[in-house]
Amino acid sequence: MQIINCEQGSPEWHAARAGAITASMFKTARTRVNELDERQALYVAYVKAGMTEKEAATKAGYKAAPSAEAVKRALAGEKVGDWSDTAKNYAFRLAVERIAGAPLDEGFETWQMARGHELEPEARMEHEMATGLVVDRAGFVLTDDGLFGASADGLFGEDGGSEYKCFVAPDRLRAFHIDGDASEVMDQVQGCMWITGRKRWHLGLYCPALAPIGKQLWLREFARDDDYIESMVDDLLAFAGLVDSYEQTLRQKAA
Repeated sequence: MQIINCEQGSPEWHAARAGAITASMFKTARTRVNELDERQALYVAYVKAGMTEKEAATKAGYKAAPSAEAVKRALAGEKVGDWSDTAKNYAFRLAVERIAGAPLDEGFETWQMARGHELEPEARMEHEMATGLVVDRAGFVLTDDGLFGASADGLFGEDGGSEYKCFVAPDRLRAFHIDGDASEVMDQVQGCMWITGRKRWHLGLYCPALAPIGKQLWLREFARDDDYIESMVDDLLAFAGLVDSYEQTLRQKAA
């Protein structure tokens, strides 16, 4: 990996991220539409293996053969599923950044991003106080090929890292504090461990508004999940191919 020592939000940080598929966007990069669901995929596999439609339907858990258009296309050998428009727009942005060698938005920050960068030192301090750890800032970390990157908010010990979120939206706060659900950011958490080679990651949700009841920091540790990472990387490499195709198309048009 390549570690770029820079302040998050700085011009150097924005330049390092330009054209790289970043961990905070891994979930977006993996989003697809019109895919077969698990039972549909089983049904298609059984039919292609030689079962009758009735046998395949029963074995896949259906009362009758599914009639979805996606199933019909899959059985006909046609392509099923596609990247979401959000993923396509992100891929196109990255293609432009690769050509320009600079951020497409010239380093513009939303108020949410600016707030996160401002509160990050407080979140790190709360983390250190809660755990007794000494957390070092890491700047931006890239894979050796520069395709993927992560803004690791902190690194500690030989195998630990941390990410701090400063959400204010009630639905996001509730997911963590009430439901204990961190699935929204799990691609980023596992992605950071993949890129940095770390084995455990601390996720801290920092909300100063909850300081009066001593719950300003929601903190959990997650272990590296190599099966999760393997599946995620397969999707990300396919997405990287989409970025490449957009870049090639743009360069051909320019020529």
